[in-house]
Amino acid sequence: MKLVVVTAGLTQPSSTRLLADRLAEAAGRRLGGATPRVVELRELAVDIANNFVTGFAGARLRSALDAVAEADGVIAVTPVFSASYSGLFKSFFDLLDQDALMGTPVLIAATGGTARHSLALEHALRPLFAYLRAVVVPTAVYAASEDWGGTGDAYTGGLPDRITRASGELADLMLRLAPAREPKAGQTEDVSGPPEIEEVVPFEQQLAAVRQG
Repeated sequence: MKLVVVTAGLTQPSSTRLLADRLAEAAGRRLGGATPRVVELRELAVDIANNFVTGFAGARLRSALDAVAEADGVIAVTPVFSASYSGLFKSFFDLLDQDALMGTPVLIAATGGTARHSLALEHALRPLFAYLRAVVVPTAVYAASEDWGGTGDAYTGGLPDRITRASGELADLMLRLAPAREPKAGQTEDVSGPPEIEEVVPFEQQLAAVRQG
C-alpha cells in the first residue's frame, strides 16, 4: 500500500501539516503500519511556478508528481483562503496528468481560522477531485482553530473522532480497490506469463466420440 500525503501549509510549523500528520498516522495504523510519503508543497513552490512558465518539471517536482500518480491512496490537505483551497494546492494538482488519480481513493481535509469555511471541502475540494475521477471518501475533515483541543458536539464529534472515521474510510477503500485497479504510471504489470487456456474440442469430434462410445 502506497499512501501519499499532500500538504499545502505555508508556515512551519503549520496546523495544515499537523492535521495531515494526524490523518496519515491514523490511516497508517489501519493499513498495518504503512509509512506514508509526505509531499510538502511549500518546499516545491518555486518548482511549481517554474513548471508553469517553462513547461518543465524539475527533479523534485517530478518525483512528487510521480509519487501521487503511483499512490494507492492520497490524503490532500490545504489551508482555506478566500473560502477555497490555496493557489499553491490547486497549482500542484493542475500539473498532474489527467488520468493520474483516476480510481484512486482520496481523503480531503482543510484547516482555517473559523468553522464558517468548512463548506470549502464540499464546494471546492470535492468537485476538484471528482473532476480528476478520484474516489473521494465520504467523510471530509475540517479543523478550525477551536477544534484543536476541543471536544466537538453530539452531532459532529470532536476532531479526533472525525480523523478516525475519515482515515478508516480511506484505508478500507485502499484495501478494497487496490487489487482490482489497473497498474498506474511507473508500476509494472504481472509478467509471470499468460493464463492457461483450456483446449477447445470441436463439436464434430465430441459427437464422434459419443457415437463410438
